[in-house]
Order: sequence, then C-alpha cells, then structure tokens
Amino acid sequence: MKHLVIVESPAKAKTIEKYLGKDFTVRSSFGHIRDLPKKGMGIDLQSFTPAYEVSADKKSVVSELKKLAKEVDSVWLATDEDREGEAIAWHLAQALNLPVDSTKRIVFHEITKPAIEQAVTNPRTLDVHLVDAQQARRVVDRLVGFELSPVLWKKVRTGLSAGRVQSVAVRLIVEREREIQAFQAQASFRLTASLLADNLAFAAKRNKELDDQTAAQSFLQAMARSTFVVSSLEAKPATRSPRPPFTTSTLQQEAAQKLGFSVKQTMTIAQRLYESGKITYMRTDSVNLSDIALGQAGNVIRDRFGEHYHQVRKYKTKSAGAQEAHEAIRPTDLSKDMVDGERNEQRLYQLIWKRTLASQMAEAKFERTTAEISISELPNESLVAKGEVLLFDGFIRAYDDRSEDDDKDEGRLPPMQVGQTIQLQAAMAKETFTRPPARFHEAALVKALEEMGIGRPSTYAPTISTVQDRGYVVKEDREGTPRQLTLLSLEAGQISQTEQTELTGSEKNKLFPTDIAGIVTDFLIAHFPEVIDYQFTARMEDRFDTVAEGRAEWRETVAQFYQPFHAQVEAAEQISRAEVSQARELGVDPVSGKPVSVRMGRFGAFVQLGGNEEETGEKPVYASLRNTQRMDTIKLEEALDLFKLPRDLGATTDILSAYSSDGTLFAVEAGTPLVVKRGPFGHYIQAGKLNVTLKGFDPLDITLEEASALVQAKLEQEANKVVKKFEGTDIQILNGQWGPYIADTVNKVNAKIAKTENPHDLTLEECLRRLAEAPSKPMRGRGKTAAKAPAKKSAAPKKETNQAAIKATEATTDKPKTTRKKAVAVEGEAAASKPKTTRARKKADAN
Repeated sequence: MKHLVIVESPAKAKTIEKYLGKDFTVRSSFGHIRDLPKKGMGIDLQSFTPAYEVSADKKSVVSELKKLAKEVDSVWLATDEDREGEAIAWHLAQALNLPVDSTKRIVFHEITKPAIEQAVTNPRTLDVHLVDAQQARRVVDRLVGFELSPVLWKKVRTGLSAGRVQSVAVRLIVEREREIQAFQAQASFRLTASLLADNLAFAAKRNKELDDQTAAQSFLQAMARSTFVVSSLEAKPATRSPRPPFTTSTLQQEAAQKLGFSVKQTMTIAQRLYESGKITYMRTDSVNLSDIALGQAGNVIRDRFGEHYHQVRKYKTKSAGAQEAHEAIRPTDLSKDMVDGERNEQRLYQLIWKRTLASQMAEAKFERTTAEISISELPNESLVAKGEVLLFDGFIRAYDDRSEDDDKDEGRLPPMQVGQTIQLQAAMAKETFTRPPARFHEAALVKALEEMGIGRPSTYAPTISTVQDRGYVVKEDREGTPRQLTLLSLEAGQISQTEQTELTGSEKNKLFPTDIAGIVTDFLIAHFPEVIDYQFTARMEDRFDTVAEGRAEWRETVAQFYQPFHAQVEAAEQISRAEVSQARELGVDPVSGKPVSVRMGRFGAFVQLGGNEEETGEKPVYASLRNTQRMDTIKLEEALDLFKLPRDLGATTDILSAYSSDGTLFAVEAGTPLVVKRGPFGHYIQAGKLNVTLKGFDPLDITLEEASALVQAKLEQEANKVVKKFEGTDIQILNGQWGPYIADTVNKVNAKIAKTENPHDLTLEECLRRLAEAPSKPMRGRGKTAAKAPAKKSAAPKKETNQAAIKATEATTDKPKTTRKKAVAVEGEAAASKPKTTRARKKADAN
C-alpha cells in the first residue's frame, strides 16, 4: 500500500521521510493552507460560521497535495500536536476532501524513529474539540480586530490596530511605564564594614538602612568609639533544588537572560532543533518528562557524575489549562550534550540539555553560617556577617540556574566563637536610592502574561512581535542620567566624606511604550473595558480551554463575547475625536504670552506654541517631542526648549579639512556657522553645504567643540570614499562596501573594478568605456528599464568649483537613498526635507 503523510514544514518532512519505509511519501503543507479572507470580515454574524479560503500562495501546494492524495491508498495527517496543528490538519482534510471521522491523524512530541514508528502504529482521528477551540479563538480575534480597529482609525489615528491579547500586552507596558514615571526615589544610607577575626578579613553589614546622612554620620562616629564582639553564631544546613525542565515561556526567559536571545529568535532556533529531531516540541506549558526521558537522564547522570548525583523528579504543571502538549522541552537523546548546527543552535541545545539533566539530579547542599556582631556604643544595634559553604554541588555540577541578580555563594567565614572580640578595619555608609519597578524586556513580558493566564505557548512570540510591528512599543537601549551620591568612610578612627556620580536609569533591550500606546490604552479602558481587562482576557483563554475539552460549544462561546462587545462598538460612534486625542495645555510662554500645548498628530506627538489659527488668525508653531519625552509627562519648560531649534552654535575657529587618497581636499572653511537643526530623519548639524547627522549628543546641549569634531569626522569619512577624481567631469572612483568602483555622479551609473586592478591606474577614457557598457538599472516597482544617458554627457566640462568647499550634493549623504534625488543640489533643510502634507509642513516649520 502507498501512503501520503502531510506535515507542516519541509524540514520536518525530510527528517520524517528517512524514518518511514518506501511505501510512505512525506510532503509539507508549509503551515496553514486556509484562513479567513484578508478582505472583509469573512464571518457570518448570525451563526459565526467562518468563510475560509485557500490562501493565494498555497493554491499550488493544495493542488499538488490533491494530486498526490489520489495516487495513494491512504492519507496521514501529521501536523503539530497543539490546537494550531490540529486546526491545520482539519483544514487539510477540508481542502483535500478527506473524511474527518476516518482520516488517520498521528501526533508525536519528538521527531525520532521510535516516536514516528509508535505514532504510525497508534493513529487516531481528528480531535474536533481542539479544532473548535482554535476556531473560537480565531473568530473572536477577527471580530475584535475587524470591528475595533476601524474605531481607532476614526477616533485616534489611521493605521492603528487592536487585538484581544496584543492590547492587553500593550496595557501592561503602558501601566508599568507610568509607574516608573510617577516613582519618587527615596534616599537612604547602606552601611557595610570590613572586620578582622584573628587577622582574617570578612564583611558584615547593618541589616536595615539608615534614614539619612545625619543618622549615618552618627552611626559611624559611634562605631569609631566601639569595640566589637561576636554575640551569636549559628550554622545551619541548607539545600537548593533544581528548577523543572523548560516550558515555552521559561525557555524564552532563560535564553534571554543567559544567551541574549529575543523571544522570536529563541523560537526560530528551537523550531530548527525540533524539525531536525534534536529536541522535543517547543510549544508547551507542561513540565512533565516521559519515562523514556527519565531513564535516559538517569543513565547519563550516573555515568558522568556518579550514582549519588541522581534523583528522580516528576514535576507537575501548575497551570490548570496546560493541555497543549504532553511533555516539557528536552533533548530527544540526552546522551548527546552537543549537536551539529550553527553556533546559536548549539548554544540553545546545550541550555536545554543542562536544564533537563539538572532537573533529575540531587539537591545542592550548603552550610550557611550567620554571625551577629555587637557594637558597644550602640547596644540596640548589630552587624551581621553571612557565609555559605558548598558541601555537595548536586545539580549545580551540571547547571547553575541562578540569574545574575540572585545571591551567589558568600564564601566561608573565618573561625569565630561567641564572645570573641573582633577588630574593625573600615566601615562605609553609602547613599542609595530606592528603585522604580523594572521595565519589561521581552521574556519578562512573556512571564507576566503567562502568570496572568493570558495567551498560550503558541501566542507569546507573535504577540511580542505584533506590539512592536504596530508601533505601540519600541525595544531599545537608553542611556542613564548621572546622579550625585554621598559616601561616608570610617578608617583609622577618622570619618571622611566624598561625592560620587553614578549612572541611573540606563536600559538595555527594554520595551518602551510610544505615546500612541498610552492614548489607545486609555481609550480602550474607558470604552472597551472588557477587551483590555486582564481577568476577562484570562477568562477567555479558560473558555477556549473548556471548548477544547468538549465541555462548551464554540459558537455559543463566541456569541457570549460578541454581543456585549458589538454594543460597545456601536456606542463608540458617539465619542468625539477631541475627547480621545488627550491634548494637554502646558501653560503660557512667558516671552510671547502664547499658550503651549502638547498634542498627538498623524506623525506622532508634538508641542504647539499658539492657539487655533482660525480663532487667532495667527499660525501656530510646532515642534516634535524628543525620543525620551512623553505626552503625559512633558513640562512647560521642556516644551519651550523644543522651540530653540535651529540653534546657532557659533562659527568654526579653524579650517576643518581632510584629503582623499588622490589629494582632493574636503573642507569647511574657518568662520563657517554651525547650526543644529531638525529634519525628517532626526537632528543634524549644518556646516555650510555639509549636513552631519547628530548621533550620541543632545541637540540642546552639544557644544561648538563637539559639533566641530563631528564635522571633522564626517569630512574624513567623505574623503575616505574618494579614490580618484577626474577634473572637469562628474566621473569619480569611489570606495564602496565591496571595494572601489567607477561612478558617474550625475547620471547615477556605476561600473565595476576588478579586485586585481589598481584603481589609480584607470584612465578617464577607460572609465567612460566601462560606464557606457554598464548594465542599466530596472526602475523600481514597474519592471521597466531606465534609459541610460550617454556616457559622453558626463564628461562635459563644468564650471570650476572651489575645492575648499563641499559640494551641495553632500548635504544629502546622511539621508536614505530613496530621498537623495529630491535633495540633490539643495542647500539647507527647508527645501531638502519639506514634507508634502499640511500637518507635516507645520511640524517642519517649527524647526
């Protein structure tokens, strides 16, 4: 008999085909083959029946599978074992006209020969309850997106979107940011001491922080007069147990922390490891390990570390809804601690291998010692010293799963006895500040969503990507701000005071909400509270689980959600746009007496100086907010600073210059004004006809000296581009990404230079010949070929130019290629970057 096995991905198909005999043909559906139509809702609002259609890019796939299905005796559906995989199998059955109640459905948690053979010998039929749960989720998400997004377009801004899970994720980030902005740091002093016991040094501290500098000063003065005695000494055994094997979310968190992977990157790499048969299925919320895995783990642990390191552990999943898979993420063969593949695949595999193995190992054993040191002049106070000695490493031998923020081993304390006198070496009281709540990074957001019961393993990565793609959230690094702190030191009986500077608030790869995220979140909370309510969203996931268990009908579940939701959509028509925009009056400009406000526009948040033009007859001035500023926190003084651009820094005191390899001079003459401006692509410095992107500096704080250094660096960059110029022509030999090339800078034609050639040896005639023979560039988007101007035209003499000045065309070198043609030979910002739309012009005029 001939059999056709259909899986989701081509990589998986190749792996499975080698395990099955010659009677099996394995093909891929390349993921989903049917979905709701892209245009229109595609759902009957009376019965909630979806109108699925085969995706345009999958029609050829379906045709080929139909043809193969007719040539075999039976078709086996072998898509992933979660709801999404069950739905793909059901759609395949529908598209290929396969009987749902008799078509063979096989599932496996790992792509290994025993797992595949076992699946083939134990086929089942499609689980319609899982399919119904996926349909309910898909229909609800389409209803929310299709009905709520247009409301946002009308009331907030065109192009916005809303989603049942994505909007809740955005709310989490917005509310965390507001907590941080509202946080007021409180100062206190942390006291530490360096002590000696029989000439052996150890550290101790006061368990509570001191309220202020006066209290810290008094404490140190008392310590200077005191003797120190061990008042209590306690040694206790302690143990630490390993964490369970990885689920989807814990793998994403650990890979972010230890490997620096994004959530999407982790899932992409894990997918490759799974499809090549190296790990089990990577979308799971189960921490269970199969008996086979437990046996493998025991063998490896006993063989590598010894019998006393092995301890069988069976973990139970805490989540009541954990049913999408049957086992945690683990290697398919635990005897392999390394696998073939690219470097990141190996790193992620090793992380999974170590965590799995450690979960089946014995506890780590410690002896923790706590010594309390009395202070004679402060009878109600004491210092505490803690030491930790590792007695048995246990699972730590394979994998130390603590994060950088966790307490590490504190080391061994010197031998001490109660009543023993201790010498004070030095003491220090350092000013510290309370910290605001931490911003989310991707994995932390996944953890928060999971803990709240929002989303499932298959939805975490898409949700994280969606909120960033929609412009609600940006992931970026931000520099901290300097902060002064006081340090009091006691040494040799003398107290000294020093001032230190620390950087606070620096962030790396953190998620920041945009202003539009705050506006949309507030709008949804006010008018669609259930859609964005944490508990309601979690309850919806529970309802989908109920459908998957066959305890609820999916259309009824959708109807219970849709009826009140649709009523809210209809009521939203009465909301005014002004009510949603959250325009905020900041105050009055003390110079002009005009009102200052902050508003949300088509291109983002901006401040406005002046009233309504129709009422006052005077055009307001506009300025965009800086990246670090927010609509809901910006103050009047900060807003007025935005109107200080353009900002004249002064004139260069000396000539700034650089020479290319052929001797061409690139220069900005002494006395050239340097002006900071803002263009459509950010802030820049204008130095005559040269524009230099402003990176790493605040446009309102940069000095003339710093700006001059940036201009000099830009001149050197431009000089390094030029290998050779031909006087009186537009022909140059330039350095590019792939080496030197010939360029006709007027007609925008380039020609290659072989790596074996010396570009300095090429003559003008040879360059013209190669330019004439260069292939034409197709016009973008039309499939046509642009006509190439005769090469002779570019060789025509042109007016002499001052080599000490920079060409006007260089004003565009910092702008994207798609805009350069418009800016050629245009001096200054206004003409080169003037937006077409009225509102964009208003914002540009502010600068």
